[in-house]
Amino acid sequence: MSNSRDPQSPLPSPVFPQGKQWDSRKRDGIYESDVTALVRRMLEDESIREDQRRAWERWRNDPEALQR
Repeated sequence: MSNSRDPQSPLPSPVFPQGKQWDSRKRDGIYESDVTALVRRMLEDESIREDQRRAWERWRNDPEALQR
């Protein structure tokens, strides 16, 4: 069995345990919505940041997506 994979195939997204609670503390001294704080904290997780980067690259390089 080969360890190589098709570079075009997407990697699986990260899976977190059911009930995972994200600590979404707002930054002091500036306005920040609850949603913005949550997304910022989630992107601090390396697996989520990498997953989102790969998704952006797939979308950006998909010629069919531009014609939708």
